Amino acid sequence: MSPDPTDDSPVDDDRTTDPDAVDGDPDELYDEIDRKRTLRGWTVVAVAIVGILFSIFQMWLAARGFTFEVTLPWIGTYRIASLQNLQVRAIHVTFALVLAFLMYPGSDGEGPLARLLDPIPRAARSRLGDHPLTRAVEGLRSTVRWFFVDEDSDRVTPADLVLILLTLLPTIYYFRHFDEVRNVVRIRGLRGAAPLGDLYPALEPIAVGPLATWPVAYLMGILAILLVLEATRRSLGVLLMGLVSTFILYGRYGYLIPRDAPGIGILSTSELRWDQIVQNLWYTVEGILGTPVSVSVRFIYIFILFGAFLEMSGAGKWFIDLAYSLTGTRKGGPAKASVVSSGFMGMLSGSSVANTVTTGALTIPLMKRSGYSSEFAGAVESSVSSGGQILPPVMGAAAFLIVEFTGTPFRDVIIAATLPALMFFFGMWVMVHFEAAKHGIGGLDRSELLDLGPHMKRGWFYLVPLGLLLYYIVVARLSIGRAGWLTILATVSLIAVVAAYDERTGPYVVGAIAALFTATAASLYLFGVSPIGLIMGAGAVELDPMAALREALSSLVFVLIAVGVAMLLIRPGGEAPLLELDDTVNDAAGFVDDRLDREFATTRAGLFASFFFKSLDNGARTATVVVVAVAAAGIIPGIIGVTGLAGSLRSLILTVSGGSLVLLLILAGISSIIVGMGMPTTVMYIVIIVLLGPTLDTFGIAVLATHLFVLYLGLMADVTPPVGVAAFAAAGIAKSEPIQTCVQAFLLSLNKILVPFAFIFAPGILLIRDWDAEAGDLTLAGWSDVADLGFFVPEVLIPVVAVFVGVYGLAISIIGYYRTYVSRLARVGFGVSAVLLSVPGMLLMPAGTALGLAGIDVTLFTPTIDLGVRGVGGAIFAALMIRNIRRAAREDEGTPTTEEVPA
Repeated sequence: MSPDPTDDSPVDDDRTTDPDAVDGDPDELYDEIDRKRTLRGWTVVAVAIVGILFSIFQMWLAARGFTFEVTLPWIGTYRIASLQNLQVRAIHVTFALVLAFLMYPGSDGEGPLARLLDPIPRAARSRLGDHPLTRAVEGLRSTVRWFFVDEDSDRVTPADLVLILLTLLPTIYYFRHFDEVRNVVRIRGLRGAAPLGDLYPALEPIAVGPLATWPVAYLMGILAILLVLEATRRSLGVLLMGLVSTFILYGRYGYLIPRDAPGIGILSTSELRWDQIVQNLWYTVEGILGTPVSVSVRFIYIFILFGAFLEMSGAGKWFIDLAYSLTGTRKGGPAKASVVSSGFMGMLSGSSVANTVTTGALTIPLMKRSGYSSEFAGAVESSVSSGGQILPPVMGAAAFLIVEFTGTPFRDVIIAATLPALMFFFGMWVMVHFEAAKHGIGGLDRSELLDLGPHMKRGWFYLVPLGLLLYYIVVARLSIGRAGWLTILATVSLIAVVAAYDERTGPYVVGAIAALFTATAASLYLFGVSPIGLIMGAGAVELDPMAALREALSSLVFVLIAVGVAMLLIRPGGEAPLLELDDTVNDAAGFVDDRLDREFATTRAGLFASFFFKSLDNGARTATVVVVAVAAAGIIPGIIGVTGLAGSLRSLILTVSGGSLVLLLILAGISSIIVGMGMPTTVMYIVIIVLLGPTLDTFGIAVLATHLFVLYLGLMADVTPPVGVAAFAAAGIAKSEPIQTCVQAFLLSLNKILVPFAFIFAPGILLIRDWDAEAGDLTLAGWSDVADLGFFVPEVLIPVVAVFVGVYGLAISIIGYYRTYVSRLARVGFGVSAVLLSVPGMLLMPAGTALGLAGIDVTLFTPTIDLGVRGVGGAIFAALMIRNIRRAAREDEGTPTTEEVPA
């Protein structure tokens, strides 16, 4: 991933190295960072089948709920199963565990245990020579390595298959014996559940040792927890597995902490048995199958799947090309295009690293070619990629956790998060502009870019799913899962029509859509049911004309799919001039045709099918690590709940912070960055909000502001040394020095620190008008509040404008350029003005506390003083701007200046 430190070749600081060369394939780079196997042969098919089934299961849940039934014409409805909440969550986790054991290797033979055992055969041969015992030891070593070790990360081992079989057992128990879970385990605990011999009399002969005495429910709970820990180790690393394991051990042995021990005595707990801990973690909604997994089942997965459908449809490349068409010719255009396109793709992917690698493979070489240094190009890409998770309307997986933890409607979350996100991306835009001006970097030649008009004509339909998503959430106010499901349907219907459309079939496609839609509307108006309903024997009902029209419009996506698929079946060959699917779809289609030795998947009908199934597969692969992460992270609140640790933590945190909100915010920010290093954003968010969220709420902060604050600061971990996984991934593509790239990315991301502190002290930036910190309720400002000048001007307008100006000043301070070079002292001044403009409360509250300690009882953090401090910051900013404008004018005139100019 990083350059060899022993290599004495240049690092491309002079911008003369070929910028278009990328070290290795970006997908391979991502797999290396993401620890995934390189799948081949039957394992590709196995993962695809499991992934497709996982996605179909989740789509059914989004469309029809927990009841699985099939309606057959003239026969009736046949119910397959009606699942309970815990059963659905268990299936969700089981799918993810199976995929994790298929996609992530358990050992590469280089771990501490392997290093400990490897010398034994060598020692045996050294001492005994070619002895039968030596050969036996070597044969045993080879067998063990064959069973457990995947040296090249390209082979599913027998141990993986055993783990997959074991993964099915806890969920099978949930299905076969849910009555025992509901009626015995919940009431009498795991000790009251039946052992193996009682539950399965046929297995009585093997019921020896623990199998004879321990309840099956207890064994299945232990197995489920261990499997989650192992999947966490594989897919997310030892750090998270170690953290979760520490909490489990704390739940069992925390009572050993002396209650009178100074400092840590507050963490002492009551003694718990293992069966109590296992029951809480697997058989309740407080542990592994708790709120985080519930959010994944209902919200996260369906939106990851929506992102996969949109990406596989070719929208990703189209939006990147659109960004370059709009901004590529401007000063520093490639970097500005990176800000736009990477922000969009990061919003959909929800992964800083994945977005950095996928979009960075295109944007970083173009930035380098235009004149940006390798380090700066990598820093820009990683910074905006990590910022994609704060960009509405999707915001990655963490936004849905915020919805669940705060009880805030998703519509309100995305509205509140819009202005802060724009502030961050505005700051990134300004910084890349100043860097371009600083080094005289222009844009790309128009001949190198796609023409905007033809480009929009070829792909305007990619905008429809996003527009529909906003309509469903903001205007129609549908549930999150329903909105995601309908948007996926819309995407599939559009691609079906696009795949079927060409000059010859176009009139037939349009005519068939019009005719079928008209027939549907007429049937709904006359009989109250669709034509399909009439065919299946549904009874007529009465609908008013508007209701019939609404029903007809809601069925339009099914009309589009029906017409598109029918046309593809009638004429599967031919060209589809508007169809530009993602390259991975075309590769998958080619893979199928190579195996079949005939042209099948690469026809336009086959490409549509490949798009559909590849989207299902890709969505499941992307979601796997998220599901494993939220399952593991759910253990932490589960342990906190069963031990009663929450109150003790609150007391400890308040003691450490001395009751100071500013200090507590700083501690929360540092904790978010540290916990977020090398961990998914979802895990960081869950850990920090569970540990610190309740304490922050006691200071009267709006609960939504607290949760967004944690999200913003946690995202800084992806670009913070020494871990900075997104920045290091970008360095691998840019061929830049990793630490320098990471430091540069951290500086470019400082807006993700400034902005959240700003909206904590001025919730009007989030458009929050009223809130109840104890109840967690809040009211967002609406259009009518704009006319209330007494509220809107001081609470919203002034803070928002001040933060935008502060972000601008911070950009000048970081880049060190505004029309001309900015001196070091002036850069400090711009930084100070940014703080005074954006977060005066950070200074006023500690100052008031200090005066109180000196015996002066005064409240400094008032609206009047807050406005005054912002005014001082604005004055400093204006004075420095004017000063640099005059310096630039004198330099243009050739008049020398005596001020310090950076080298």
